[in-house]
Amino acid sequence: MSAIDLLTGFAQRPIEAATINILIVDDSPTDRLVTVSLLKDMPDTKIWQASNGREALQAIAEVSPTLVLTDLNMPEMNGLELVEEIRSDHPTLPIILMTAHGSEDLALQALQAGAASYVPKRLLADHLIPTVEHIISAARQERRRNRVLECITRLDAEFELENDPTLVPHVIAHVQEQMLRMKLCDLNGKIRIGVALEESLLNGIYHGNLELSSDLRQDGSNRFNELAEQRRLLSPYRDRRLHVRVTLTVRETSFVVRDEGPGFDIAKIPDPTDPENLLKASGRGLLLIRTFMDQVIHNANGNQITMIKRCD
Repeated sequence: MSAIDLLTGFAQRPIEAATINILIVDDSPTDRLVTVSLLKDMPDTKIWQASNGREALQAIAEVSPTLVLTDLNMPEMNGLELVEEIRSDHPTLPIILMTAHGSEDLALQALQAGAASYVPKRLLADHLIPTVEHIISAARQERRRNRVLECITRLDAEFELENDPTLVPHVIAHVQEQMLRMKLCDLNGKIRIGVALEESLLNGIYHGNLELSSDLRQDGSNRFNELAEQRRLLSPYRDRRLHVRVTLTVRETSFVVRDEGPGFDIAKIPDPTDPENLLKASGRGLLLIRTFMDQVIHNANGNQITMIKRCD
């Protein structure tokens, strides 16, 4: 059998937008025939076949299936390895496992790796079509949602954070996700913006709201972190909040971070681009922010920073 075998005798009209392309992956010709017989009467459906994971990857590249139905125990590349490859290269392609007795452990690993659902082979007759219809419906809804999100031309968000550093990565991840959906940056830009945001948010928490000096980091002790934990529970530090405003547009992105601390004299900030200051703890964050952003503005009180990144 060839790597891709388009079954004939049904669904012979030209492929339309609503056509469902199902790829069946199984090394057993008999099991493939059983699966095909169950699915062949689904409307607007074309069935494709592959006898192992390698052939399946070739088929995916050539026919862009709507859904993959795969066995687990196969030569060359088993179902778990196939799921991992698909999730890496085609993260939105849903996969349903067809499990036989003795493959339970492998099935659990494949589900954890990203498969959308599973159907025991002994229950295919009763559960295959309902499972396929459910997963295809969910996938279509997600694709429509992504299309709507890609139509967004402006997005505004405001956060009011407690002085908890563990919240920072989640705020950054949310912003990065929206920027990627709006195609405002590539993966490298995502990383650089994430670094700049992390530096500004942690600076607002530690140096702004908690009034901790960078000098506490210089001696290599844990005094900085210990004092941070103490002040998070003490007034007035515990009542202060970090205010973050994010504006995403197709032309530029802006981030405004304001703490409720006493501020500081901007003129006293050491020049982070001066080689003599590169190794100082107080200069690293600002150096990264200025390097990764197109424009950086501090307010007169020294408790707010505005960072602007223009889109290509």
